Amino acid sequence: MLKTITSSSPSLPLLFKFNKSSSSSSLSRCLSFPFSKPSNPPTLRTFSVLNSFKNPMNNLLGKLGFASRTPVEASLADSSAIAQGPDDDLPAPGQQFAQFGAGCFWGVELAFQRVPGVSRTEVGYTQGLTHNPTYEDICSGMTNHSEVVRVQYDPKVCNYQDLLDLFWARHDPTTLNRSGNDVGTQYRSGIYFYTPEQEQTAIESRDLQQKVLNRTIVTEILPAKKFYRAEEYHQQYLAKGGRFGFRQSTEKGCNDPIRCYG
Repeated sequence: MLKTITSSSPSLPLLFKFNKSSSSSSLSRCLSFPFSKPSNPPTLRTFSVLNSFKNPMNNLLGKLGFASRTPVEASLADSSAIAQGPDDDLPAPGQQFAQFGAGCFWGVELAFQRVPGVSRTEVGYTQGLTHNPTYEDICSGMTNHSEVVRVQYDPKVCNYQDLLDLFWARHDPTTLNRSGNDVGTQYRSGIYFYTPEQEQTAIESRDLQQKVLNRTIVTEILPAKKFYRAEEYHQQYLAKGGRFGFRQSTEKGCNDPIRCYG
């Protein structure tokens, strides 16, 4: 949800957004632009923000994944071959990567951290149109990035199906661009595979889950694309204490309830 407030200073209104939890009343400032001409060339982020001032409804629709882009935004976004390229990072020797999008990545990461055989987790952004996006960029709804957890695991200890089982259990895969109270294209359900074997296993797992739920699953199953590691404060957010400073256990096999925001 976006809210615009005015200031006595000679600048454009400041754009604020509610924090991830809809029950929270705290606000965090996303972006602001002075009237002075910027020294750097305009970027997709610049045009997206200025467009939100001109057309608040389009900005709201962007959060829900239905907004149209201006020709300039489309040109800038579609020109990024890097963002649409494959994830070219390499896992540690003897390890494999997996990528999952299941809503807000804080709680999802903690769940995977607890899985025996998982040696590393990182949260980040992928499947989008722009190179090196920030958290504010993806929250605009204009870059098409998804919040994901990249899992590094030892296939001798943990198989891919185990990770898929946890993925399905962590969220509702039948809600489009939404997970619980979090709404926006960045919260969409997705499985991003690295190998043909992962793809086949993911499809079979989805089809089985479809029969169990008896509702249409909207989870996208796509090749893993460029992974952009999220800002450091997002990494292991709940293990470090989250919003309220209460550390949550990452111990393997731990079944403590996960408080998604700390």
